[in-house]
Amino acid sequence: MSIKDIMESMDYGPAPEAVTDAKVWLAARGGRLGHFIDGSFSGADQAVIEVENPATGEILARIPAAGQAEVDAAVAAAKAAFPRWSRLTGFERAQYLYAIARGLQKRERFFSVLESLDNGKPIRESRNADIPLAIRHFYHHAGWAAALDSEFPGHEPLGVCGQVIPWNFPLLMLAWKIAPALAAGNTVVLKPADLTPLTATAFAELLCEAGLPKGVVNIVHGGGETGALIVRHPDVAKVAFTGSTAVGREIRRATAGSGKRLTLELGGKSPFIVCADADLDAAVEGVVDGIWFNQGEVCCAGSRLLLQEGIAERFLTRLRARMDKIRLGDPLDKSTDMGAIVSGRQKARIEALLRDARAEGHTLEQSACPLPTRGHFVAPGFFADTEPAATVSQVEIFGPIAVTTTFRTVDEAVSLANNTAYGLAASVWSENVNAATELAARVKAGVVWINATNIFDAGAPFGGMKESGFGREGAREGMSAYLRPAGGKRRAALEPAPVDLTAFTGTEAVGPGLIDRTMKNYIGGAQARPDGGASYVVRGRKGEALGLAPISGRKDIRNAVEAALKAAGWAANAHARAQVLFFMAENIAAREADLVAALVQAGVSRADAGAEVRKTLERVFYYAGMADKDDGRIHTTKPRHLTLSVKEPLGVVGVVAPDEAPLLSLMSLILPLIAMGNRVVAVPSPAHALIAQPLYQVFDTSDLPGGVVNLVTGERDALAAVLADHDAVDGLWYHGPAEGAARVEALSAGNLKQVWTNGGLALDWLDDATARGRDWLDHATQVKTIWLPYGA
Repeated sequence: MSIKDIMESMDYGPAPEAVTDAKVWLAARGGRLGHFIDGSFSGADQAVIEVENPATGEILARIPAAGQAEVDAAVAAAKAAFPRWSRLTGFERAQYLYAIARGLQKRERFFSVLESLDNGKPIRESRNADIPLAIRHFYHHAGWAAALDSEFPGHEPLGVCGQVIPWNFPLLMLAWKIAPALAAGNTVVLKPADLTPLTATAFAELLCEAGLPKGVVNIVHGGGETGALIVRHPDVAKVAFTGSTAVGREIRRATAGSGKRLTLELGGKSPFIVCADADLDAAVEGVVDGIWFNQGEVCCAGSRLLLQEGIAERFLTRLRARMDKIRLGDPLDKSTDMGAIVSGRQKARIEALLRDARAEGHTLEQSACPLPTRGHFVAPGFFADTEPAATVSQVEIFGPIAVTTTFRTVDEAVSLANNTAYGLAASVWSENVNAATELAARVKAGVVWINATNIFDAGAPFGGMKESGFGREGAREGMSAYLRPAGGKRRAALEPAPVDLTAFTGTEAVGPGLIDRTMKNYIGGAQARPDGGASYVVRGRKGEALGLAPISGRKDIRNAVEAALKAAGWAANAHARAQVLFFMAENIAAREADLVAALVQAGVSRADAGAEVRKTLERVFYYAGMADKDDGRIHTTKPRHLTLSVKEPLGVVGVVAPDEAPLLSLMSLILPLIAMGNRVVAVPSPAHALIAQPLYQVFDTSDLPGGVVNLVTGERDALAAVLADHDAVDGLWYHGPAEGAARVEALSAGNLKQVWTNGGLALDWLDDATARGRDWLDHATQVKTIWLPYGA
């Protein structure tokens, strides 16, 4: 074919990337790769798991499956290396991270080829996106290591971190996990996906070259069973997992009560919203990057196209034309747009979902591009005009297939976008800055791109909301996930006070004087009798009857949650929240004598009661002051973008208070949450439930909107279980015995709500260093990362 013919047809000629270096590297290891434990490789002689090139079916290598012995050895090596590694200065750790970044940079082409061979993704994506971003993470976190003392004063590393990564971005996910862990002073046991272990093994060899101390990073191979052994290991202090929501739930249950810190980055079904005033050609290219990038094997893929009615047909016409130009084929060809699905099993899963959707009556449009005769390939496509309830609109396909739905108004777009259990990412396309930012604010997602999609950077937090998990990776937020406040005073096990919750029968005189003291719940800004109508006797230190408190149940919690949901406007205005809290402090001060008397009656000494009320007043002032000052950040990331970290409330949060310092502990749990815009359903101490009664008047006279704080009394752990299991509750703060903490963590796996517990240990509520502050505010919020176009 002549140059003239090529110019007329505009056909691409073959542009293959050489694979010689990668093949030589595999051959030199006999096609068998081992675990990397305590600085050396082992187990290659037991390699039985085949690693396939998904584009050809060729077996590239074999790896072993780590069992209990190998995982124990890896964790032991990491544990032994931790004291020395964590004691290094930040500068010393930064030098190792820098050396890793330079080593990757010098082998960028080799790692890119190995990644495309192993995963099936196009080489131009490996070379232009995956490997450069992995390098960026090590450079970025070398900086965090060097600045750790000044940027995170009073914090310390966690210990051994167990990390389990997926197969869609093998080396990049490794970098996301390992770089911050090492920068913070932790040691690591990492399991790559058994489908894509090659670059992790090459990375381990690079660590030896960089001189990283033995045991700081350990890499073990295997499937889900190996990952479970890491997650459950008693010497692992933190688990970081990227993968499916189903496995994330199992990890939440498996770690319940263990005290392990968790970062879960799970599934998604992200909306891609195209408004009528959008640049349609740019939005079409956005779809290419949003759902056909990496064969659609992206957790934040823009797989739900929400199109405003006026432009839907024009948009789809352009999308069809663009889809037919997608070049699908050899991943090692530099002119290939889409490569192979990672495995035959994943391809079969995608095809099964497509068959079921067609059987339900949905029409699939796919590119007419020819598919290679070998390998696992699926043509790009979309379902046009699919209703939101369709299976393919709700289930993560994890392939190059989108679904489309139309909307008329911004309100309808928000409703459709949030009509999913997931909340990982969203993409908004509009030339109207008001419409774009309104949608960004109202969509429930951890990352929102405006007039862009699938942009990532080590300096931008990434992570989800709802059933897409919790925790952030990247930037300051990702670093803080690998640190904790330095240990203070040793805490003793919490011993809950015994309470007789037998329903009162009316045969005993209750309360001093002639005035009946029968307390009610406080729900929606009003006092409410318990649904069951029963109350129990609250007793003083000597067993005397002080009054009656409700025995509440599931329906009372349900009513309180419904009231909290109706108070969503509380989150809108930080200044207004601060004003209400200052007013609350004024009303507590006016009732100081009554509150002291109530605490004394509950068995607190007068001196301690006075100190507790004064500290409560101080704490109200502190959180009133912070209500409009706990700001987000603008991160330095890509040119021509403002990358904003916006702090948002969790939503409706359950609070379960302890017995000690009954007023101060209850208010210390409620205040940071409402200061940050959350609404609360709180369970006061059953032994001291009557302390909640004077708070009703404080709330009522402080202009606190009904439903922002709801107080429900009864059996602590029974009510905590209802809150943990409730799908409309977005978070839970629990202070009670260790078995109760474990139970609520396990129950929270249903909707993967964020749970923060005391681990069964008592807290000194008078100590400002531990019972208030930045850590409390961070737990009361979640970060939304918004990418805004900015600059020339």
